[in-house]
Amino acid sequence: MSPLLDLALRVTAVLLLALSATAVMRRHSAARRHAVLAAGLAGALLVGPLSWIAPAWTPLPAPKKPLPDGPSVPIDVGVTADGPLTASAAGWEDVLLPAWLVGSTLLGVWLLVRLARIRRHTRAATGISGHWTELLRAESPLLGIDRRVELRVSPHVTSPATWGWRSPVILLPDGAETWEPARARMVLRHELAHIARGDWPVLLLGELAVAAYWWHPMVWLVRARARKESECACDDLVLAGGISATDYGTELVRLARRHVHPAPRASVVAMAHPSSLERRVTAMLDATRTRHPLTRRAAVTCGVVLAAALLPMSAFRLLAQDTPESFVVQVFDPSGAVLPGVAIVLGDARQGSRSTTTEGSGRAVFDGVAPGEYTISATLPGFRTLNGSFTIRAGRDRQRSITLQVGEITETVSVSARRPRSAAPSAGAVVEPLRVGGNIKVPRKLTHVAPEYPSAMRDAGLDAVVPIEALIGRDGTVASTRVLSAYVHPEFARAAANAVSQWVFSPTLLNGEAVEVRMNVSVRFSLED
Repeated sequence: MSPLLDLALRVTAVLLLALSATAVMRRHSAARRHAVLAAGLAGALLVGPLSWIAPAWTPLPAPKKPLPDGPSVPIDVGVTADGPLTASAAGWEDVLLPAWLVGSTLLGVWLLVRLARIRRHTRAATGISGHWTELLRAESPLLGIDRRVELRVSPHVTSPATWGWRSPVILLPDGAETWEPARARMVLRHELAHIARGDWPVLLLGELAVAAYWWHPMVWLVRARARKESECACDDLVLAGGISATDYGTELVRLARRHVHPAPRASVVAMAHPSSLERRVTAMLDATRTRHPLTRRAAVTCGVVLAAALLPMSAFRLLAQDTPESFVVQVFDPSGAVLPGVAIVLGDARQGSRSTTTEGSGRAVFDGVAPGEYTISATLPGFRTLNGSFTIRAGRDRQRSITLQVGEITETVSVSARRPRSAAPSAGAVVEPLRVGGNIKVPRKLTHVAPEYPSAMRDAGLDAVVPIEALIGRDGTVASTRVLSAYVHPEFARAAANAVSQWVFSPTLLNGEAVEVRMNVSVRFSLED
Protein backbone atom coordinates (compact mmCIF):
# COMPACT_ATOMS: atom_id res chain seq x y z
CA MET A 1 0.00 0.00 0.00
CA SER A 2 1.32 3.44 -0.92
CA PRO A 3 2.18 5.89 1.90
CA LEU A 4 -0.38 8.44 0.68
CA LEU A 5 -3.20 5.90 0.63
CA ASP A 6 -2.11 4.59 4.01
CA LEU A 7 -2.21 8.10 5.49
CA ALA A 8 -5.62 8.78 3.93
CA LEU A 9 -7.02 5.61 5.52
CA ARG A 10 -5.62 6.49 8.95
CA VAL A 11 -7.01 10.04 8.82
CA THR A 12 -10.36 8.68 7.66
CA ALA A 13 -10.45 6.23 10.57
CA VAL A 14 -9.76 8.99 13.12
CA LEU A 15 -12.35 11.38 11.70
CA LEU A 16 -14.93 8.63 11.27
CA LEU A 17 -14.46 7.68 14.90
CA ALA A 18 -15.04 11.31 15.96
CA LEU A 19 -18.16 11.69 13.80
CA SER A 20 -19.55 8.36 15.02
CA ALA A 21 -18.98 9.37 18.63
CA THR A 22 -20.83 12.69 18.17
CA ALA A 23 -23.71 10.84 16.51
CA VAL A 24 -24.01 8.60 19.56
CA MET A 25 -23.75 11.67 21.84
CA ARG A 26 -26.80 13.44 20.41
CA ARG A 27 -28.36 13.80 23.85
CA HIS A 28 -25.14 15.08 25.40
CA SER A 29 -24.21 18.75 25.60
CA ALA A 30 -22.76 20.67 22.66
CA ALA A 31 -19.61 21.32 24.72
CA ARG A 32 -18.84 17.60 24.92
CA ARG A 33 -19.53 17.03 21.23
CA HIS A 34 -17.25 19.93 20.40
CA ALA A 35 -14.48 18.41 22.52
CA VAL A 36 -14.81 15.11 20.63
CA LEU A 37 -14.64 16.87 17.25
CA ALA A 38 -11.63 18.91 18.38
CA ALA A 39 -9.94 15.67 19.45
CA GLY A 40 -10.69 14.24 16.01
CA LEU A 41 -8.99 17.19 14.30
CA ALA A 42 -5.98 16.88 16.59
CA GLY A 43 -5.85 13.14 15.94
CA ALA A 44 -5.91 13.71 12.17
CA LEU A 45 -2.85 15.93 12.49
CA LEU A 46 -1.02 13.52 14.81
CA VAL A 47 -1.76 10.14 13.25
CA GLY A 48 0.66 10.73 10.37
CA PRO A 49 3.76 11.58 12.44
CA LEU A 50 2.89 8.91 15.01
CA SER A 51 2.74 6.22 12.33
CA TRP A 52 6.40 6.91 11.56
CA ILE A 53 7.66 6.54 15.13
CA ALA A 54 5.22 3.99 16.55
CA PRO A 55 6.40 0.34 16.46
CA ALA A 56 4.71 -1.68 13.73
CA TRP A 57 2.00 -4.14 14.73
CA THR A 58 0.26 -6.59 12.38
CA PRO A 59 -2.64 -8.84 13.37
CA LEU A 60 -1.13 -11.83 11.54
CA PRO A 61 2.39 -12.66 10.41
CA ALA A 62 3.08 -11.48 6.90
CA PRO A 63 3.34 -14.31 4.36
CA LYS A 64 6.74 -14.65 2.79
CA LYS A 65 6.81 -14.35 -0.95
CA PRO A 66 8.91 -16.88 -2.86
CA LEU A 67 12.19 -15.60 -4.17
CA PRO A 68 12.20 -15.05 -7.92
CA ASP A 69 14.00 -17.55 -10.11
CA GLY A 70 16.36 -16.74 -12.89
CA PRO A 71 18.50 -13.64 -13.36
CA SER A 72 17.62 -10.65 -11.26
CA VAL A 73 16.12 -7.69 -13.04
CA PRO A 74 18.10 -4.46 -13.10
CA ILE A 75 16.49 -1.12 -12.36
CA ASP A 76 17.59 2.13 -13.94
CA VAL A 77 19.79 3.18 -11.05
CA GLY A 78 23.37 4.13 -11.77
CA VAL A 79 26.43 5.41 -9.96
CA THR A 80 28.36 8.00 -11.92
CA ALA A 81 31.34 10.18 -11.16
CA ASP A 82 29.00 12.79 -9.76
CA GLY A 83 27.36 10.42 -7.26
CA PRO A 84 24.29 8.20 -7.19
CA LEU A 85 21.70 8.79 -9.87
CA THR A 86 18.19 7.37 -9.73
CA ALA A 87 15.90 7.18 -12.73
CA SER A 88 12.62 5.32 -12.53
CA ALA A 89 9.16 5.58 -14.02
CA ALA A 90 7.02 8.22 -12.33
CA GLY A 91 4.05 6.71 -10.51
CA TRP A 92 0.81 8.32 -9.45
CA GLU A 93 2.40 9.21 -6.10
CA ASP A 94 5.00 11.31 -7.91
CA VAL A 95 2.14 13.45 -9.24
CA LEU A 96 -0.17 13.52 -6.21
CA LEU A 97 2.49 14.31 -3.62
CA PRO A 98 3.61 17.60 -5.26
CA ALA A 99 -0.05 18.56 -5.78
CA TRP A 100 -0.77 17.85 -2.11
CA LEU A 101 2.21 19.94 -0.97
CA VAL A 102 1.29 22.82 -3.27
CA GLY A 103 -2.30 22.87 -2.01
CA SER A 104 -1.22 22.71 1.63
CA THR A 105 1.30 25.49 1.09
CA LEU A 106 -1.27 27.76 -0.56
CA LEU A 107 -3.82 27.21 2.22
CA GLY A 108 -1.15 27.75 4.87
CA VAL A 109 -0.08 31.02 3.26
CA TRP A 110 -3.71 32.11 2.96
CA LEU A 111 -4.23 31.41 6.66
CA LEU A 112 -1.22 33.56 7.52
CA VAL A 113 -2.56 36.34 5.30
CA ARG A 114 -5.92 36.26 7.10
CA LEU A 115 -4.24 36.32 10.49
CA ALA A 116 -2.15 39.30 9.43
CA ARG A 117 -5.27 41.04 8.17
CA ILE A 118 -7.20 40.60 11.42
CA ARG A 119 -4.16 41.85 13.33
CA ARG A 120 -4.14 44.94 11.13
CA HIS A 121 -7.86 45.48 11.69
CA THR A 122 -7.33 45.13 15.43
CA ARG A 123 -4.56 47.75 15.48
CA ALA A 124 -6.80 50.14 13.54
CA ALA A 125 -9.79 49.54 15.86
CA THR A 126 -10.70 51.96 18.64
CA GLY A 127 -11.33 51.22 22.30
CA ILE A 128 -14.72 51.32 23.98
CA SER A 129 -15.70 52.28 27.53
CA GLY A 130 -18.81 53.00 29.52
CA HIS A 131 -21.16 50.16 30.39
CA TRP A 132 -19.12 47.77 28.19
CA THR A 133 -16.11 47.90 30.53
CA GLU A 134 -18.35 47.52 33.56
CA LEU A 135 -19.99 44.45 32.05
CA LEU A 136 -16.58 43.05 31.15
CA ARG A 137 -15.37 43.34 34.74
CA ALA A 138 -18.58 41.74 36.00
CA GLU A 139 -18.90 38.85 33.53
CA SER A 140 -15.25 37.73 33.25
CA PRO A 141 -14.99 36.26 36.80
CA LEU A 142 -18.30 34.45 36.35
CA LEU A 143 -16.77 32.48 33.45
CA GLY A 144 -13.42 31.94 35.14
CA ILE A 145 -11.47 34.36 32.94
CA ASP A 146 -8.48 35.92 34.71
CA ARG A 147 -6.72 37.21 31.59
CA ARG A 148 -6.88 40.71 30.23
CA VAL A 149 -9.52 40.98 27.50
CA GLU A 150 -9.56 43.90 25.08
CA LEU A 151 -12.77 45.43 23.73
CA ARG A 152 -12.42 47.25 20.40
CA VAL A 153 -14.76 48.71 17.80
CA SER A 154 -13.83 48.05 14.17
CA PRO A 155 -15.57 49.11 10.95
CA HIS A 156 -14.35 45.88 9.36
CA VAL A 157 -16.73 43.63 11.33
CA THR A 158 -20.52 43.66 11.31
CA SER A 159 -20.96 40.96 13.94
CA PRO A 160 -19.16 40.58 17.26
CA ALA A 161 -16.08 38.35 16.88
CA THR A 162 -13.29 37.06 19.09
CA TRP A 163 -9.70 36.07 18.38
CA GLY A 164 -6.49 35.51 20.34
CA TRP A 165 -5.45 33.22 23.17
CA ARG A 166 -3.06 34.81 25.67
CA SER A 167 -4.33 38.33 24.99
CA PRO A 168 -7.83 37.81 23.55
CA VAL A 169 -9.58 40.59 21.67
CA ILE A 170 -13.32 41.09 21.19
CA LEU A 171 -14.13 43.10 18.07
CA LEU A 172 -17.45 44.92 18.01
CA PRO A 173 -19.12 46.54 14.98
CA ASP A 174 -19.66 50.25 14.58
CA GLY A 175 -22.51 51.56 16.71
CA ALA A 176 -21.92 49.11 19.56
CA GLU A 177 -21.38 52.07 21.90
CA THR A 178 -25.09 52.85 21.67
CA TRP A 179 -26.35 49.32 22.40
CA GLU A 180 -28.50 49.02 25.50
CA PRO A 181 -26.93 47.15 28.47
CA ALA A 182 -29.19 44.07 28.06
CA ARG A 183 -28.09 43.54 24.47
CA ALA A 184 -24.48 44.28 25.35
CA ARG A 185 -24.59 41.70 28.15
CA MET A 186 -25.83 38.95 25.78
CA VAL A 187 -23.16 39.71 23.21
CA LEU A 188 -20.37 40.05 25.74
CA ARG A 189 -21.24 36.86 27.59
CA HIS A 190 -21.25 34.89 24.33
CA GLU A 191 -17.84 36.21 23.28
CA LEU A 192 -16.40 35.66 26.76
CA ALA A 193 -17.71 32.10 26.60
CA HIS A 194 -15.53 31.57 23.51
CA ILE A 195 -12.52 32.83 25.45
CA ALA A 196 -13.28 30.75 28.53
CA ARG A 197 -13.70 27.60 26.43
CA GLY A 198 -10.57 28.19 24.34
CA ASP A 199 -12.43 28.08 21.04
CA TRP A 200 -9.97 30.20 19.07
CA PRO A 201 -7.07 27.68 19.36
CA VAL A 202 -9.49 24.93 18.31
CA LEU A 203 -10.52 27.11 15.38
CA LEU A 204 -6.89 27.37 14.27
CA LEU A 205 -6.50 23.62 14.80
CA GLY A 206 -9.30 23.06 12.31
CA GLU A 207 -7.69 25.44 9.82
CA LEU A 208 -4.37 23.61 10.10
CA ALA A 209 -6.11 20.27 9.58
CA VAL A 210 -7.81 21.61 6.46
CA ALA A 211 -4.51 22.96 5.16
CA ALA A 212 -2.77 19.65 5.81
CA TYR A 213 -5.54 17.46 4.35
CA TRP A 214 -7.34 19.81 1.99
CA TRP A 215 -8.08 16.89 -0.34
CA HIS A 216 -10.04 15.00 2.35
CA PRO A 217 -13.76 15.96 2.48
CA MET A 218 -14.22 14.58 5.99
CA VAL A 219 -11.75 17.12 7.38
CA TRP A 220 -13.87 19.97 6.04
CA LEU A 221 -17.00 18.31 7.46
CA VAL A 222 -15.51 17.86 10.94
CA ARG A 223 -14.21 21.43 10.99
CA ALA A 224 -17.64 22.80 10.03
CA ARG A 225 -19.38 20.74 12.70
CA ALA A 226 -16.84 21.81 15.30
CA ARG A 227 -17.63 25.46 14.50
CA LYS A 228 -21.36 24.89 14.96
CA GLU A 229 -20.95 22.94 18.18
CA SER A 230 -18.72 25.65 19.65
CA GLU A 231 -21.39 28.27 18.95
CA CYS A 232 -24.07 26.07 20.53
CA ALA A 233 -21.85 25.48 23.57
CA CYS A 234 -21.41 29.24 24.01
CA ASP A 235 -25.16 29.74 23.63
CA ASP A 236 -25.65 27.25 26.46
CA LEU A 237 -23.34 29.30 28.69
CA VAL A 238 -25.28 32.45 27.85
CA LEU A 239 -28.58 30.83 28.78
CA ALA A 240 -27.02 29.44 31.96
CA GLY A 241 -26.46 33.06 33.02
CA GLY A 242 -30.21 33.64 33.34
CA ILE A 243 -30.85 35.20 29.91
CA SER A 244 -34.13 34.30 28.25
CA ALA A 245 -33.87 31.99 25.26
CA THR A 246 -36.48 34.04 23.37
CA ASP A 247 -34.65 37.34 23.93
CA TYR A 248 -31.30 35.79 23.06
CA GLY A 249 -32.63 34.14 19.88
CA THR A 250 -34.19 37.43 18.77
CA GLU A 251 -30.85 39.17 19.26
CA LEU A 252 -29.04 36.54 17.21
CA VAL A 253 -31.47 37.03 14.31
CA ARG A 254 -30.86 40.80 14.39
CA LEU A 255 -27.13 40.32 14.30
CA ALA A 256 -27.33 37.75 11.53
CA ARG A 257 -29.10 40.24 9.27
CA ARG A 258 -26.03 42.48 9.46
CA HIS A 259 -23.50 39.67 9.00
CA VAL A 260 -21.63 40.03 5.67
CA HIS A 261 -18.19 38.62 6.58
CA PRO A 262 -15.90 41.61 5.96
CA ALA A 263 -13.30 40.12 8.30
CA PRO A 264 -11.40 36.90 7.63
CA ARG A 265 -13.72 34.28 9.07
CA ALA A 266 -11.01 31.70 9.77
CA SER A 267 -9.18 34.16 12.02
CA VAL A 268 -12.04 35.04 14.35
CA VAL A 269 -14.95 33.34 16.08
CA ALA A 270 -18.04 35.16 14.83
CA MET A 271 -21.13 35.27 17.01
CA ALA A 272 -23.97 35.21 14.46
CA HIS A 273 -23.36 33.30 11.24
CA PRO A 274 -26.48 32.65 9.12
CA SER A 275 -25.48 29.10 8.14
CA SER A 276 -25.84 27.82 11.73
CA LEU A 277 -28.46 30.23 13.05
CA GLU A 278 -31.54 28.04 12.53
CA ARG A 279 -30.03 25.09 14.34
CA ARG A 280 -28.84 27.30 17.21
CA VAL A 281 -32.23 28.94 17.73
CA THR A 282 -33.92 25.54 17.64
CA ALA A 283 -31.48 24.26 20.26
CA MET A 284 -32.12 27.27 22.50
CA LEU A 285 -35.86 26.67 22.50
CA ASP A 286 -35.48 22.95 23.22
CA ALA A 287 -36.07 22.64 26.97
CA THR A 288 -35.02 18.96 27.02
CA ARG A 289 -31.52 19.60 25.67
CA THR A 290 -28.56 19.03 27.98
CA ARG A 291 -26.51 22.21 28.45
CA HIS A 292 -23.74 21.09 30.81
CA PRO A 293 -20.36 22.77 30.16
CA LEU A 294 -17.26 20.72 29.55
CA THR A 295 -15.76 19.71 32.87
CA ARG A 296 -12.10 19.05 33.47
CA ARG A 297 -12.83 15.39 34.06
CA ALA A 298 -14.62 15.12 30.70
CA ALA A 299 -11.73 16.88 28.94
CA VAL A 300 -9.18 14.51 30.48
CA THR A 301 -11.32 11.53 29.53
CA CYS A 302 -11.51 12.80 25.95
CA GLY A 303 -7.73 13.13 25.82
CA VAL A 304 -7.19 9.65 27.21
CA VAL A 305 -9.61 8.15 24.68
CA LEU A 306 -7.84 10.04 21.89
CA ALA A 307 -4.46 8.67 22.95
CA ALA A 308 -5.87 5.16 23.34
CA ALA A 309 -7.29 5.32 19.81
CA LEU A 310 -4.27 6.96 18.16
CA LEU A 311 -1.63 4.53 19.37
CA PRO A 312 -3.09 1.37 17.81
CA MET A 313 -4.15 3.29 14.69
CA SER A 314 -0.60 4.56 14.26
CA ALA A 315 1.06 1.20 14.89
CA PHE A 316 -1.40 -0.96 12.94
CA ARG A 317 -0.05 -2.33 9.67
CA LEU A 318 -2.23 -4.03 7.13
CA LEU A 319 -0.87 -7.16 5.47
CA ALA A 320 -1.11 -5.50 2.07
CA GLN A 321 0.72 -2.44 3.29
CA ASP A 322 4.45 -1.87 3.35
CA THR A 323 5.12 -5.38 4.62
CA PRO A 324 8.82 -6.15 4.81
CA GLU A 325 9.74 -8.67 2.12
CA SER A 326 12.86 -10.36 0.87
CA PHE A 327 15.34 -8.32 -1.14
CA VAL A 328 17.67 -10.08 -3.58
CA VAL A 329 21.02 -8.85 -4.87
CA GLN A 330 22.85 -10.76 -7.64
CA VAL A 331 26.43 -9.85 -8.45
CA PHE A 332 28.22 -10.42 -11.80
CA ASP A 333 31.67 -9.75 -13.13
CA PRO A 334 32.17 -7.84 -16.43
CA SER A 335 32.02 -11.11 -18.43
CA GLY A 336 28.58 -11.94 -17.05
CA ALA A 337 29.73 -14.66 -14.66
CA VAL A 338 28.29 -14.66 -11.15
CA LEU A 339 30.52 -13.68 -8.25
CA PRO A 340 30.27 -15.65 -4.99
CA GLY A 341 31.78 -14.43 -1.73
CA VAL A 342 31.02 -10.73 -2.33
CA ALA A 343 30.49 -8.81 0.94
CA ILE A 344 27.19 -6.90 0.66
CA VAL A 345 26.22 -4.23 3.21
CA LEU A 346 22.65 -2.88 3.07
CA GLY A 347 21.81 0.15 5.18
CA ASP A 348 18.91 2.50 5.85
CA ALA A 349 18.16 5.30 8.29
CA ARG A 350 15.77 3.36 10.58
CA GLN A 351 17.18 -0.18 10.80
CA GLY A 352 20.88 0.57 10.53
CA SER A 353 23.06 -1.64 8.35
CA ARG A 354 22.97 -5.38 7.64
CA SER A 355 25.64 -7.41 5.88
CA THR A 356 25.90 -10.77 4.16
CA THR A 357 27.90 -12.45 1.38
CA THR A 358 26.75 -13.75 -1.96
CA GLU A 359 26.20 -17.48 -2.36
CA GLY A 360 27.65 -19.73 -5.06
CA SER A 361 24.97 -18.45 -7.44
CA GLY A 362 26.12 -14.88 -6.84
CA ARG A 363 22.93 -14.05 -4.93
CA ALA A 364 22.53 -12.42 -1.53
CA VAL A 365 19.14 -12.38 0.21
CA PHE A 366 18.02 -9.88 2.87
CA ASP A 367 14.80 -10.72 4.73
CA GLY A 368 12.37 -8.16 6.11
CA VAL A 369 13.28 -5.20 3.90
CA ALA A 370 10.53 -2.55 3.92
CA PRO A 371 10.09 0.15 1.27
CA GLY A 372 12.33 3.17 1.74
CA GLU A 373 15.69 4.74 0.94
CA TYR A 374 18.73 2.45 1.16
CA THR A 375 22.47 2.45 0.63
CA ILE A 376 24.44 -0.56 -0.62
CA SER A 377 28.11 -1.52 -0.62
CA ALA A 378 29.67 -4.51 -2.43
CA THR A 379 33.29 -5.54 -1.79
CA LEU A 380 35.44 -8.34 -3.23
CA PRO A 381 39.26 -8.42 -3.36
CA GLY A 382 40.51 -7.71 -6.86
CA PHE A 383 37.40 -5.73 -7.82
CA ARG A 384 36.41 -2.13 -7.34
CA THR A 385 34.26 -1.49 -4.27
CA LEU A 386 30.74 -0.40 -5.12
CA ASN A 387 28.95 2.28 -3.06
CA GLY A 388 25.52 3.51 -4.11
CA SER A 389 21.99 4.39 -3.02
CA PHE A 390 18.55 3.50 -4.31
CA THR A 391 14.85 3.46 -3.44
CA ILE A 392 12.65 0.44 -2.77
CA ARG A 393 8.98 1.08 -3.51
CA ALA A 394 6.01 -0.84 -2.21
CA GLY A 395 5.22 -3.93 -4.26
CA ARG A 396 8.29 -3.67 -6.52
CA ASP A 397 12.04 -3.03 -6.68
CA ARG A 398 12.76 -6.32 -4.90
CA GLN A 399 15.83 -7.26 -6.94
CA ARG A 400 19.11 -5.65 -7.93
CA SER A 401 21.72 -6.67 -10.48
CA ILE A 402 25.26 -5.49 -9.73
CA THR A 403 28.31 -5.77 -11.97
CA LEU A 404 31.66 -5.31 -10.23
CA GLN A 405 34.47 -3.93 -12.34
CA VAL A 406 38.03 -5.21 -12.16
CA GLY A 407 40.08 -3.17 -9.75
CA GLU A 408 43.07 -1.04 -10.70
CA ILE A 409 46.59 -2.05 -9.66
CA THR A 410 48.81 0.66 -8.24
CA GLU A 411 52.50 0.24 -7.64
CA THR A 412 55.06 2.75 -6.46
CA VAL A 413 58.74 2.32 -7.39
CA SER A 414 61.40 4.41 -5.69
CA VAL A 415 64.73 4.93 -7.48
CA SER A 416 67.54 6.74 -5.65
CA ALA A 417 70.92 8.02 -6.88
CA ARG A 418 73.61 10.33 -5.65
CA ARG A 419 72.93 13.97 -6.40
CA PRO A 420 75.68 15.46 -8.64
CA ARG A 421 77.47 18.64 -7.70
CA SER A 422 75.81 21.64 -9.28
CA ALA A 423 77.99 23.42 -11.81
CA ALA A 424 77.47 26.82 -13.34
CA PRO A 425 76.85 26.72 -17.10
CA SER A 426 79.73 27.80 -19.21
CA ALA A 427 79.57 31.05 -21.05
CA GLY A 428 79.28 29.31 -24.39
CA ALA A 429 76.54 26.92 -23.34
CA VAL A 430 73.40 26.97 -25.46
CA VAL A 431 70.20 27.43 -23.45
CA GLU A 432 67.35 25.31 -24.92
CA PRO A 433 64.21 27.40 -25.60
CA LEU A 434 61.00 26.68 -23.66
CA ARG A 435 58.42 24.42 -25.36
CA VAL A 436 54.99 25.98 -25.40
CA GLY A 437 52.04 23.57 -25.91
CA GLY A 438 48.29 23.64 -26.01
CA ASN A 439 47.65 23.05 -29.70
CA ILE A 440 45.26 20.08 -29.88
CA LYS A 441 43.39 18.47 -32.75
CA VAL A 442 40.30 16.58 -31.59
CA PRO A 443 39.62 13.10 -32.99
CA ARG A 444 37.02 12.44 -35.67
CA LYS A 445 35.07 9.20 -35.83
CA LEU A 446 35.93 7.20 -38.96
CA THR A 447 34.15 3.89 -38.25
CA HIS A 448 30.92 3.49 -36.30
CA VAL A 449 29.43 0.17 -35.18
CA ALA A 450 25.90 0.35 -33.75
CA PRO A 451 25.20 -1.74 -30.61
CA GLU A 452 22.73 -4.60 -30.93
CA TYR A 453 19.81 -4.88 -28.53
CA PRO A 454 20.25 -8.07 -26.43
CA SER A 455 17.42 -10.40 -27.39
CA ALA A 456 16.92 -11.64 -23.80
CA MET A 457 16.54 -8.11 -22.50
CA ARG A 458 14.21 -7.17 -25.37
CA ASP A 459 12.02 -10.19 -24.73
CA ALA A 460 11.90 -9.25 -21.04
CA GLY A 461 10.74 -5.73 -21.95
CA LEU A 462 13.73 -4.06 -20.27
CA ASP A 463 15.68 -0.94 -21.23
CA ALA A 464 18.79 0.67 -19.82
CA VAL A 465 21.41 3.39 -20.15
CA VAL A 466 25.03 2.16 -20.18
CA PRO A 467 27.71 4.76 -19.39
CA ILE A 468 31.11 3.74 -20.78
CA GLU A 469 34.59 5.22 -20.51
CA ALA A 470 36.65 4.42 -23.64
CA LEU A 471 40.40 4.90 -24.14
CA ILE A 472 41.29 5.95 -27.69
CA GLY A 473 44.82 4.90 -28.54
CA ARG A 474 47.39 6.88 -30.46
CA ASP A 475 46.44 5.10 -33.67
CA GLY A 476 42.75 6.01 -33.29
CA THR A 477 41.47 2.59 -32.28
CA VAL A 478 39.66 1.99 -29.00
CA ALA A 479 42.25 0.44 -26.73
CA SER A 480 39.92 -0.33 -23.81
CA THR A 481 36.40 0.22 -22.51
CA ARG A 482 35.03 0.35 -18.98
CA VAL A 483 31.38 0.38 -17.89
CA LEU A 484 30.94 3.13 -15.28
CA SER A 485 27.66 1.96 -13.71
CA ALA A 486 27.38 -1.14 -11.56
CA TYR A 487 23.59 -1.21 -11.84
CA VAL A 488 23.51 -2.44 -15.43
CA HIS A 489 22.74 -5.99 -16.47
CA PRO A 490 25.78 -7.74 -18.05
CA GLU A 491 23.81 -8.33 -21.27
CA PHE A 492 23.44 -4.59 -21.81
CA ALA A 493 27.01 -3.91 -20.70
CA ARG A 494 28.53 -6.45 -23.10
CA ALA A 495 26.45 -5.26 -26.08
CA ALA A 496 27.45 -1.62 -25.52
CA ALA A 497 31.13 -2.35 -24.84
CA ASN A 498 31.48 -4.66 -27.86
CA ALA A 499 30.15 -1.99 -30.21
CA VAL A 500 32.22 0.86 -28.77
CA SER A 501 35.42 -1.22 -28.88
CA GLN A 502 35.06 -1.48 -32.68
CA TRP A 503 34.91 2.26 -33.29
CA VAL A 504 37.83 3.90 -35.11
CA PHE A 505 38.87 7.55 -34.83
CA SER A 506 41.44 9.78 -36.39
CA PRO A 507 44.49 10.22 -34.14
CA THR A 508 44.30 12.91 -31.47
CA LEU A 509 47.17 15.36 -31.99
CA LEU A 510 48.59 17.45 -29.17
CA ASN A 511 51.23 19.85 -30.43
CA GLY A 512 51.56 17.72 -33.52
CA GLU A 513 52.08 14.44 -31.67
CA ALA A 514 49.54 11.61 -31.35
CA VAL A 515 48.34 11.06 -27.78
CA GLU A 516 45.87 8.81 -26.01
CA VAL A 517 42.54 10.36 -24.97
CA ARG A 518 39.65 9.18 -22.80
CA MET A 519 36.08 9.46 -24.02
CA ASN A 520 32.79 9.11 -22.15
CA VAL A 521 30.03 7.32 -24.07
CA SER A 522 26.39 6.87 -23.02
CA VAL A 523 24.60 4.02 -24.82
CA ARG A 524 20.84 4.08 -24.35
CA PHE A 525 18.80 0.94 -24.95
CA SER A 526 15.11 1.74 -25.22
CA LEU A 527 12.05 -0.06 -26.53
CA GLU A 528 9.52 1.65 -28.75
CA ASP A 529 5.87 0.76 -29.05
